[in-house]
Amino acid sequence: MTDARIPVPANAFGPAAGDYERARPSYPSAAVEVLARELGLGPGSKVCDLAAGTGKLTRLLAATGADVIAVEPVPGMREQLAAAVPGVDVLDGTAEAMPFGDGALDVVTVAQAFHWFRFDEALAEINRVLRPGGGLAILFNQRDERTPWVAEMNEVIQWHSRTIARYQAIDWSALLSGAGFDSVTYESIEWVQLMTQELLAARVRSVSYVAEGSPEEQAAYVEATLALVDQMDEPFELPYVTHVWCARRA
Repeated sequence: MTDARIPVPANAFGPAAGDYERARPSYPSAAVEVLARELGLGPGSKVCDLAAGTGKLTRLLAATGADVIAVEPVPGMREQLAAAVPGVDVLDGTAEAMPFGDGALDVVTVAQAFHWFRFDEALAEINRVLRPGGGLAILFNQRDERTPWVAEMNEVIQWHSRTIARYQAIDWSALLSGAGFDSVTYESIEWVQLMTQELLAARVRSVSYVAEGSPEEQAAYVEATLALVDQMDEPFELPYVTHVWCARRA
């Protein structure tokens, strides 16, 4: 069953939530350090992890001592999040209709999700729920195609041709600067996720358009990807670059 509030491909994350939780990468500790330095994340700050998925970033935010609330519209993702990050409130909501009063939050974080939003509506809503001077962080994990097998993986899963929401093509600094935010900063962090063939198969199945496909289509993507790493010893490294933009409500 699809939710009209959510872009159609993103509804596929519900059935794929288990694979998403198992195999999607976390975020490096250095990224959380950027949020602490730039936005004051830490004890005493009230934070919303928006479109939180299964809580990959949520659990890292909670570990800082901040008061964290996760907002996620997909029921299957919320179920995984509640199990993975007990003690954190998990609310239904979207970027365009957040369940908070005006000026209620110190920080809003959006990890691996902003490209699914209706930008103008979402930025206006984030402005509404942030206190004056409050902070917004946008994070994306990007597979590092400078590693040959990773570049081949993106080819065999048709990443560049099948991906509808292209976060790499957006100038996030310019977007934020033009939407009521200032003091925009950007940092990139290189790191690796340790993988096995089983985890890599789950990682492929967690891609939105793969999750939408038939079992046969999913199996074909997985088989083609695993052929690239079948001679590698486990665990092997899947390299990432994490991109972090921070800004303050003007």
